[in-house]
Amino acid sequence: MPYQKFEEYNIQVTDDVKKRYEKIIEDLGEDTKRDGLLKTPERASKAMQFLTQGYGQNAAEILKSAMFKESYNEMVIVKDIELYSLCEHHILPFFGKAHIAYIPNGHIVGLSKIPRIVDVFARRLQVQERLTEQILDCINDTLKPEGVAVVIEASHMCMMMRGVQKQNSTTTTSGFRGAFENIETRTEFLKLISEKLS
Repeated sequence: MPYQKFEEYNIQVTDDVKKRYEKIIEDLGEDTKRDGLLKTPERASKAMQFLTQGYGQNAAEILKSAMFKESYNEMVIVKDIELYSLCEHHILPFFGKAHIAYIPNGHIVGLSKIPRIVDVFARRLQVQERLTEQILDCINDTLKPEGVAVVIEASHMCMMMRGVQKQNSTTTTSGFRGAFENIETRTEFLKLISEKLS
């Protein structure tokens, strides 16, 4: 049986965005009728819908769907979460890793939900600073833990491909709530995310 891939897209949005991409490509001096570009406007339209699917998702509901009562009250860390987003200033990618910790206060959350909420906010037009805050606030407001910490390290194509063209630069943002505002707890978290497991 041949390979088949099923993806769902809004037909009206796909068609509208496709037409806009055709015009953009033509305005840039290309021929949208040549073989290599015949399906590019439709592919680009679908790609943009995929890359911005976070607008249609609710991160708090995702967390609530897997919250469990539990007496555990030590730090829970999920680190090296891959993330891919689009810079809202140039619509160019930025990508990297998120490191997230929380200290439960009567409830824990299914571990897979932490990367899921990273994706919800990353799959939007973003700036790294806001992405950090949105993840932090969502976990803090939904789980109501003793504390939350988020660190994001990312490379931005708008800095690497254009403008200053600095290929080796990375940007780090961080946010802390509750117990992580305590220097000892914050230091423990930063030490743990920087260490490699043996």
